[in-house]
Amino acid sequence: MIALFSLLIIIVLSIIGVRIGAIALELTGLSPEIASFQAQSAFSGAGFTTSEAEAMVNHPVRRRIIRILILFGGAGVSTSIATLVLTFVGETGRTVLLKGFILIEGLLIIFLFAQSKFIYRIMKKLISNALEKWTKMRVFDYEQLLGFGEGYTISRVAVKNNSWLSHRRLIDLKLEQKGVLVLAIYRKVGKRERFIGSLSGDTVIVPHDVLICYSHKDVSEIFR
Repeated sequence: MIALFSLLIIIVLSIIGVRIGAIALELTGLSPEIASFQAQSAFSGAGFTTSEAEAMVNHPVRRRIIRILILFGGAGVSTSIATLVLTFVGETGRTVLLKGFILIEGLLIIFLFAQSKFIYRIMKKLISNALEKWTKMRVFDYEQLLGFGEGYTISRVAVKNNSWLSHRRLIDLKLEQKGVLVLAIYRKVGKRERFIGSLSGDTVIVPHDVLICYSHKDVSEIFR
């Protein structure tokens, strides 16, 4: 019976491990559905190739989570198979039936446990609090959020003395009509460089400013 109960404990721990991995992936900005699917795929070793899978390997924090899930998943599957074999090997017919009944009953209870929304909410709250307290999981994929994969980019533009941008207000430049958004300005003040992150339409561009711009293409052609 020890092997049988050990198998059920391994299955419960595997479910909890997948749940922790899924919630950790959620904290990096993934939706619950995608996070759960990717966590289960990594733990089981299925390795589905999807567009979300590329987002996993291209993100350092998500990649670390997936690596841990794959590592523990491989160990969990191997241990479960070995324990399952030990549960029934060398047993008589009556004992096999009894253990089979206990196994099916235990799996049913575990299934109901895993599907319970009430238990899920409690687990999610506890796991989220623990991850946020003891780790730095809330790291968003800003490249994806800003659409860099869709052709958008961040550019630095140095304003020269004879530039058409010099001594003009942002509102007068109408850069938004050219598909350019000025996010911030680095400006030399004496020997120090000042960062101006809160811009308005009345902000005046001066020579030697460095503009941080967000646009759908390289702004070098626009600012010639």
